[in-house]
Amino acid sequence: MKILVCMSVVPDTTTKISFSDGNTRFNTQGVQFIINPYDELALTRALELTEAAGGTVTVIHVGAADSEASIRKALSIGAHDAVRINTEPADAQSVAAEIAAWAADKGFDMIMTGRESIDYNGGITGGLLAEMLNLPFVNVVTAVDVSNGTATLDCDIDGGRETVSCALPMVMSAQKDLCEPRIPNMRGIMAARTKPLQVVEPSGRAAGTSFARYELPAPRQGVQLIEPERAADLIHRLRNEAKVI
Repeated sequence: MKILVCMSVVPDTTTKISFSDGNTRFNTQGVQFIINPYDELALTRALELTEAAGGTVTVIHVGAADSEASIRKALSIGAHDAVRINTEPADAQSVAAEIAAWAADKGFDMIMTGRESIDYNGGITGGLLAEMLNLPFVNVVTAVDVSNGTATLDCDIDGGRETVSCALPMVMSAQKDLCEPRIPNMRGIMAARTKPLQVVEPSGRAAGTSFARYELPAPRQGVQLIEPERAADLIHRLRNEAKVI
């Protein structure tokens, strides 16, 4: 079985966010970057599937050279090889187009993405990629098994979960509960140094969107504590200050 895992690199959740160039660019100075957690779930489950049935797992990332530390971490977790498309990710459409252009003739049985990246939370790359490759797509997958060329998947839907089956090849996105992410061990870290990391030039697919500006959310206001016997005051504040009733 041949699996491709699409990986994005995102700021650590503890990072203090700021912007530069008149709030038109994300300021990367001093930011700690990590593998997108949903992509890490996809990678772990891909490894579990290939360990059970045989096969290989390739990680692909669209980004500059400074993302290679995170790619090497994916290799230390267990990916067999990796590809970096040498261009800054502009938007989901251009990222999907670059991956589709590279993967189209590689014969992957399954392509996995995370349900979304935790920085922009778009959640559309997997669907775009499936459309560009003319493959079926199953979103927010919480369980997946493969047998005789068919994948059986559990996925989140409004109000519950459903089980679907899909012939390979296909694209899926990983949701939490899919598996427990793996932590690299020393053997994996040492092996990652010599695993193949191919750098390819982009196909030049143009982005469909651009960012006009960024802004931080308004600061949180202090909590107001109101004694239980002052219920009338609470109602007054909710109606006239918060305007929620």
